[in-house]
Amino acid sequence: MEQTIDLSVDFAGLKLSNPVLTASGTCGYGDELAEFMDVSKLGGVIIKSITPAPRKGNPTPRIVETDAGMLNAIGLANIGLERFVHEKIPILEQLGTVVFVNVAGQMIDDYVQVVRRLSQERAIAGFELNISCPNVKQGSISFGTDPSQIRQITGQVKAACGAKPLIVKLTPQVTDICVLARAAVEAGADALSLVNTFTAMVIDIENRRPVLANRTGGLSGPAIKPIAIYLVSKVYQDVAKPAGIPILGGGGIRTASDVVEFMIAGATAVTIGTATFVQPDTATRVIDNLRNYCERKGIRSIRQLTGSLQ
Repeated sequence: MEQTIDLSVDFAGLKLSNPVLTASGTCGYGDELAEFMDVSKLGGVIIKSITPAPRKGNPTPRIVETDAGMLNAIGLANIGLERFVHEKIPILEQLGTVVFVNVAGQMIDDYVQVVRRLSQERAIAGFELNISCPNVKQGSISFGTDPSQIRQITGQVKAACGAKPLIVKLTPQVTDICVLARAAVEAGADALSLVNTFTAMVIDIENRRPVLANRTGGLSGPAIKPIAIYLVSKVYQDVAKPAGIPILGGGGIRTASDVVEFMIAGATAVTIGTATFVQPDTATRVIDNLRNYCERKGIRSIRQLTGSLQ
């Protein structure tokens, strides 16, 4: 008799059909990957950052490949809140999967404005609070390195969420990430997302200038995976597990094995981002292979993996 494998996970009060989501900034507004895969098969999608007003982002070039990943300095380019509501919400309603919106801004009121407006939309299941983007001159990462500011912004945004869960995305570029995680949880975060990218630089040796117009960008991809695994494990043991809240893990995931690593370290769900630039249907391929892993190991529910590090 064939064993039934349950890939579903409970994430911040939401049931996801599986633990695999697309990462913010790598799947556009949700439908851009639809021609490459069946988006409804995903556990969820996280829409690129939305700000109250449209943003052009940083000048080009703003993406460059590295030996084991890529640097991006997009600068939170997006169409703004009003266009998003009128043009993209109807599309999101047809995706057939759970939708989170990544929210960014320069002031706390920017975040609150976006969340308060979108909390009324049935197509939006929850929010990811972006306080850790390294590619903008104001806001974002400045909030994410100060525990007192994390408490302030998390508390105010959570109050605007209504019944919808709030994920706080943490920067890895601090002395002790657990201090920040604890501040977010104490202020009402329903989940933690880690890690965001690492500030890095690539230099053109012919003209002795940075390749990116922004000079620096956020490093993502396989190069950061071992660091991300470590930080997920640390935050899970010290903060998330005692608090009973889930972790959304990410950083260099390309395969089902990568997902399993993150889950064993403590993640309940994961995001796939950079790999989609190489193989756009990576996420659905990974989901199929997760089922194979569970069958091979005699695991009936993938939820058994979370925090199972020996």
